Formats: sequence, C-alpha cells, structure tokens
Amino acid sequence: MKRAGQVVSRVLLEIEELIKPGATTADLDLFAQTRTKELGAKPAFKGYHGFPATLCVSVNEEVVHGIPSKKRVLKEGDIVGVDFGVVMDGWFGDSAKTFAVGRISEDARKLLEITEKSLYLGIEQAKPGNNLFDIGHAVQNFVESHGYSVVREFVGHGIGRSLHEDPQVPNFGIKGKGMVLKPGMVIAIEPMINAGKPEVRVLADGWTAVTVDKRLSAHFEHTVAITESGNEILTGSI
Repeated sequence: MKRAGQVVSRVLLEIEELIKPGATTADLDLFAQTRTKELGAKPAFKGYHGFPATLCVSVNEEVVHGIPSKKRVLKEGDIVGVDFGVVMDGWFGDSAKTFAVGRISEDARKLLEITEKSLYLGIEQAKPGNNLFDIGHAVQNFVESHGYSVVREFVGHGIGRSLHEDPQVPNFGIKGKGMVLKPGMVIAIEPMINAGKPEVRVLADGWTAVTVDKRLSAHFEHTVAITESGNEILTGSI
C-alpha cells in the first residue's frame, strides 16, 4: 500500500506546479492520468460507480467529487481541492489536498490552514488502543473552535484491496466511541470543512457536491496505517 501511496503523493506534488490561472481542471486530469500510467499504477476513481475521470477536482464552494472539464478555467484567487487515488498490485492509495490558485484571500488562506491542521490532529488520534471516533472528535473540536463546520454527508473510510472499505471514518464524533483501533488497520482520514454552514447538496451531474450557502469548502486527506507504535502516513511526502 505504501508503493501505491507514494504514487499518489508524487502525482499530487507534480500537479501543484500546474495549478495556476488559465489552467483548466481537465488539464490537471489529463496530466494525472498520464503520470499514473507512467508510474506503473492505475487510476482508482475512473469508472468507479461510473465516475468519468482520474481526479476529483472541486473549486471554491464545491466540496468533493467535482468532475474535471475543459470549460472550468482556474482563476486568480480560487481554491481547488484535488482528490486522487490509484491501485497498484491490487492495493489502493488515496489522498487529497486543497491548493491556492495564485494569491488568495486571507479568509481562504485561513480555511486551508485550519482544514489541513485538522487532518493532522485527526491522524494523531489514529493509534492502537484509541477509538475510531477519537479521530473525528479531534477534527470537529478544532475546526468548530475556529468558526468552521464539518460536512456530515461525506466521511473517510477504510482502504486496502478496495478503495472504500469498512469502517466509515467520520470527521465528527464523541471521544471514546467507536471501534478500538488495532495495528494493521488502514484508513483514509479526510476532513471536508466548510467556511459557512455544514449543509451540502449534489448538483445535477450526480457527483459534484457544493455548499448550500455557496461559501468556500476545503478538503485534505491521507491514507494512514495503524502500527504497533502509532501510525504511518502512506501517502506522505516522498
């Protein structure tokens, strides 16, 4: 799984260089599809329940599952969430990051900073002997203390031989609840945090989820293995 995770990490790192005003979300998708093949892996999302692309690319008020398009041109001040997964030798890796397009507002910058920080606070709780909901409690407590809200409709998940496995990993919850975490478990932790209210709706394309109040949303994700001594981020920096 770490080999798959490192492909995901490398491609997301390279995509960051392409995210600039004038690029289209389809440009990012084509690059990811090509690089995935070059690195000996296969896209995990393309064809999954009919999803048509290699990446989920979600801009501004889009929360998750945005479909790349030649018509969607990035502009200065946008934020763009890129969710990407691969399968390699039968094992899956999954990660996401929200990027700034050029210079962004202070409000947008803070949302990205707090959302990314919440991911790592959640990861800190992913260790043997802790409960599953300790992860979501850490995320929720932190982001709500900064005035943001946690999306309820979409959550993290187990991952391994399939892209989505049990258990679901919510970004909210009561500390001390849920299954006990054990070495060998692998989960995708992925806070989806809104600047405004938590409610989302899915557009007519059947995929793209947006904030109901049209305020910004950010998304960060890592695939994390529970180990004897704590955890290991399988989609971490290469």
